[in-house]
Amino acid sequence: MSVPTKMERRDFLKTGAAISGGLLLNLYVPDWAPARATQSASQPVALNAFVHIGSDDLVTVISNHSEMGQGIYTSLPMLIAEELEADWSKIRVQPAPVAAVYNHTVYGIQMTGGSTTTNSEYDRFRKMGAMARVMLISAAAQSWGVDAQSCRAEKGFVVHAASGRRASFGSLAEAAAKLEPPKDVALKDPKDFTIIGKSMQRLDTPSKTNGTAQFGLDVYIPGMLTAVVARSPVFGGKVSSFNGDKAKAVPGVVNVLEVPSGIAVIANGFWPAKLGREKLDIVWDEGPGGELSTVGMREQYAALSKNPGTVARKVGDPATALAGAAKTITAEYEVPYLSHSMMEPLNTVVDLHDDHCEIWTGTQFQTGDRAAAAGVAGLKPEQVELHTTLLGGGFGRRANPASDFVTEAVHVAKVAKAPVKVVWTREDDIRGGWYRPMWYDHFAAGLDANGNPVAWTHTIVGQSIFDGTMFAGFGIKDGVDAASVEGAADIIYGIPNIQVDLHSPKNEVPVQWWRSVGHSHTGFSVEAFLDEVAHAGGKDPYQLRRALLANQPRMLAVLDLAVEKAHWGGPLPQGHARGVATHFSFDSYVAQVAEVSVEKDGRVRVHRIVAAVDCGRTVNPDTVKAQLEGGIVFGLTAALKTEITLDKGRVQQRNFNDYPMVRMFESPQIEVYIVPSTEKPTGVGEPGVPPVAPAVANAIFAATGKRVRRLPIKSEDLRSA
Repeated sequence: MSVPTKMERRDFLKTGAAISGGLLLNLYVPDWAPARATQSASQPVALNAFVHIGSDDLVTVISNHSEMGQGIYTSLPMLIAEELEADWSKIRVQPAPVAAVYNHTVYGIQMTGGSTTTNSEYDRFRKMGAMARVMLISAAAQSWGVDAQSCRAEKGFVVHAASGRRASFGSLAEAAAKLEPPKDVALKDPKDFTIIGKSMQRLDTPSKTNGTAQFGLDVYIPGMLTAVVARSPVFGGKVSSFNGDKAKAVPGVVNVLEVPSGIAVIANGFWPAKLGREKLDIVWDEGPGGELSTVGMREQYAALSKNPGTVARKVGDPATALAGAAKTITAEYEVPYLSHSMMEPLNTVVDLHDDHCEIWTGTQFQTGDRAAAAGVAGLKPEQVELHTTLLGGGFGRRANPASDFVTEAVHVAKVAKAPVKVVWTREDDIRGGWYRPMWYDHFAAGLDANGNPVAWTHTIVGQSIFDGTMFAGFGIKDGVDAASVEGAADIIYGIPNIQVDLHSPKNEVPVQWWRSVGHSHTGFSVEAFLDEVAHAGGKDPYQLRRALLANQPRMLAVLDLAVEKAHWGGPLPQGHARGVATHFSFDSYVAQVAEVSVEKDGRVRVHRIVAAVDCGRTVNPDTVKAQLEGGIVFGLTAALKTEITLDKGRVQQRNFNDYPMVRMFESPQIEVYIVPSTEKPTGVGEPGVPPVAPAVANAIFAATGKRVRRLPIKSEDLRSA
């Protein structure tokens, strides 16, 4: 049995998948040239689906991917501007409507996730820019009666050097749009790039600093009401009965109505809706979810880990190699459920009519959300107009396989019979489910007489995120959820005998992808246990990794760079120590070195993180660095601060007081180094997360001699005797 390869995953998504509501997806990469409609001369003219140019010379790039802070509203326009030869100061960006022409070139649906935006659009967006350039040059050449080959584009103008004539893109756009788009266009040689590879100022910064940027929570339409929903305190619970009289008595509350997810309190604003919800009397049928507890699940997972599960990968004969090893070691690792906890809680505005529905929301999953909304509304998908706002963070939560926050809002709009904004509070978000799963791992390793690992077994226990979703057919192969074992079944270290297997217990807790998905737990457990293997064999952790990466030149290069910049083996302040980790995810190679100290009371201080990344050719180096920095802080929060625990089926955390984030004053000095590459761009949004926790845990061992095998790291486990 094996985990689906990257090619197999892509092939599946290209050849077939269905979204709830009966919509069969268009799973083929669309033609570069969309249908051209007659447009008003006062409006920007579409040269293709992605490039619109106005008479004012502004170039509007249509982004089919969601901007959630990762910077694609800058990097995607850079790809077009490079080939278009545009004036960067004239570039604007706006979100795309939901349409097949904007589908992901690999996944075949309109979505943002998997750290794939730049990689998937690198060729298409460059072609869109080049096509528009050729059309503008052709329009100018026809107007001037000259050969198009004698003209060139530069900084927003078409120039005919022989005659000295110049025409701005805006003056040529209307004529250019009437021309047949070229079938083939030549793209620039990378040595001639003037924009790609340069650090460019982000296009979304001005609006986010002057307050004009529109996030979902900013949306207001005339006649709009605001609603909050009282949901079951136990996952899978249902309303038995309720009394909304006290809630209706709150000034501003318009109505209290039942929807499939609970009881909606609908009001003239958020605050009366929230106060009204607090007055509700609800009797819940908790169902089997009321028996869940973290303690019980931990016992169950630990018991399962004692025996091999379904084999995800097997190389050589690990059982025989373990039995004949000069030395064997075992360890168990565990990580908790985690909330996405975006800074902007979930929200959706719905304006529902008999024959049309308009939705505003920050989504990563346009095709799925539109189809699911249409199913609830009793409409065809094309009757649903979905507007993608800016996202105040996503991390996967806004690409929900059940489209939960969108369909819930449509249900509320149906009973409210008015435009409505459904808002989740921070407590709703933290207690609302769809978490990164809880995981429990059992390892065994065998070492030869020289301390080199000759056998490695890894049993993983945790819920499947694909089970029960539309993606199960692609994500689960031979009983193995690929997302559960990624980063473990595909480790790139040269160990001759390996077995990775999986148990996928089921319960009522809703789980889904979380930033870096399966790598978020395997990155920690694999790299921390490898550190144990190194010390058990008397090896320097860095040198052992070097030896095991002998056939992985790209990872070896990032490891050497990170270690060099961190001054591995060099002097440190008293009480400080370093730890190292690497991880390959989303086709990118990352190595990190953490410098930490541990106070006598067990508090961990992370002073410095040095990261090196090979993510192929970089479009905007500042974005790469920002994403690695953000991923590191995100990963540190999980390593040091956060966990979701359950007792009697109830989530015990509520808000940032008991589910805290790493604060600015706690952030270490972070250094990011990019390995130059001519390979195609790969992911940067998520690969910075997995190596953080193990690098810190390994540094803690170097400083204290105490192993960290459970996250988050707790000071009571590290206190001096």
